[in-house]
Amino acid sequence: MKNFDIDTEKHRKILFNILDEISKEKDWNESSLQKILRKYPKNGKQMFRKDELVAAYTTLLKRSDDTVEERIRMKPTRTNSGVATVTVLTKPYPCPGKCIYCPNDANMPKSYISSEPGAQRALSNKFNPYAQVFNRLVALNNVGHNIEKVELIVLGGTWNFYIEQYRLSFIYECFRALNDVRKDTTEYIDPESTSLTIVTWEDLEKVQKENENAYCRNVGLVVETRPDYISEEEVIHMRRLGCTKVQIGIQSLSNKVLKKNDIGRTRQDTQRAFEILRRMGFKIHGHWMPNLYGSSVKKDIADYKKLWSKKFSPDELKIYPTSIIENTKLHELYLKDIYKPYTDEELEYVLKRILPLTPRYCRLTRIIRDIPAGDIVAGNKRSNLRQIVEMSLKKDGIFVEDIRNREIKGESIDLKDLVLERIEYETTVSKEIFLSYNTKVSDKICGFLRLSLPKKKYKRKHFLKEIEGCSLIREVHVYGKVLGIKDRSSGESQHLGLGKKLIGIAEEISKDYGFEKISVISAIGTREYYRKRGFSDGELYMEKKL
Repeated sequence: MKNFDIDTEKHRKILFNILDEISKEKDWNESSLQKILRKYPKNGKQMFRKDELVAAYTTLLKRSDDTVEERIRMKPTRTNSGVATVTVLTKPYPCPGKCIYCPNDANMPKSYISSEPGAQRALSNKFNPYAQVFNRLVALNNVGHNIEKVELIVLGGTWNFYIEQYRLSFIYECFRALNDVRKDTTEYIDPESTSLTIVTWEDLEKVQKENENAYCRNVGLVVETRPDYISEEEVIHMRRLGCTKVQIGIQSLSNKVLKKNDIGRTRQDTQRAFEILRRMGFKIHGHWMPNLYGSSVKKDIADYKKLWSKKFSPDELKIYPTSIIENTKLHELYLKDIYKPYTDEELEYVLKRILPLTPRYCRLTRIIRDIPAGDIVAGNKRSNLRQIVEMSLKKDGIFVEDIRNREIKGESIDLKDLVLERIEYETTVSKEIFLSYNTKVSDKICGFLRLSLPKKKYKRKHFLKEIEGCSLIREVHVYGKVLGIKDRSSGESQHLGLGKKLIGIAEEISKDYGFEKISVISAIGTREYYRKRGFSDGELYMEKKL
């Protein structure tokens, strides 16, 4: 492990205590490190970063300890999904919603609290987008992760509610940071050394163009927003920024429940948002919440089933059981005994009923919010809830078949061990085809492609002329350990040519359905990849005649 230029002497005593506890912990699990770090905060406020622990290990310990080294390394899952994920937060800002469960931390953008790990990183970087991206990439690089393919996730309440110039400058700074990090970059930057400036669309296009051949290329750009803030104009704006995926609050599909929780929108708003996003080829990442005020165990199970109707069918989903946080309206209802959270048994029952219903084409990204147990007044406080539920299901012979549970991760594979699977499902605006290469024996997913075939009504006329009459590749993703762009595969999923094979199949399917052109919602850093496969640059998409 490398020795990085981080001051460990200042915190020598507390770092020794952390390393000692890490070494001696007998029942180590995925939440153990977080518990120890919260017990010994830096300067009494923030948790130590994992790269700081690496520095402490290499400079303070006079002996080698494989147990400590393994436990303080970044989780391999950070890059086993095929990309290095970097999450940044926008500045504290109001939200158009008044949801009764939503935290009201003045130091955070709406719905986030300062103690969440991602929020702590944003706070330490003063919400500076350049510093957040740059320093996170350096942290990943410093603990041995490949950072050549980066998915950038921009969180912070309702993206479309921020003023346009802020959004433009924020994304500009993110790309500038991506372009400035090199393979040998190991030193962090001071967030005070850079700040947001007024930029133009031409400025953004310049740094985007540079990123096409940068060391750290953006292979996905995600923003989060409310369904009622999705419009045809807004999604075109997001495409200009380079967005490829949208995290969208669903919460519930019951208008009665939505109203009781003062969410300020309806199920119909969500349906319309899904239709607009899908017609533009965006990946749709929904947030759904069981145990909302006014719901019940029976209603939640029924609500989850509705998610997979033609009107919705998200590509990815976060399940966030409702937590009671202080200084919220829901907390007031709880204190008055008007609202009661599920017992552990009730929540487990709901999850055991719904998780197996998740289609194979969807990825269950998270099952709980990353809120520290100490900030939760009532509700689930178990960080390993997903593991508990899935182990219980496994004992009953039931397996959850969503994408996350079937990812190949770092396993070695051979092309002859793979089989192609084709799943078709209907939405209100399209026929969706999910193509994937899976291992024959273990059913592990190695790579997939999402192809959208607009229905005749929507094929003829589109609010964006550029993709009118086109089939749409909404996503191509190959799993496994991140390999460098020029690396050769030695058995990992990446660089076995799975993406190329899937694109070829998508082209043949499109021709069979009468399409003469296929478009792809390319990220900035994947443009070169698609050019090599016969696609040419459009204004907002890449296209290929069939």
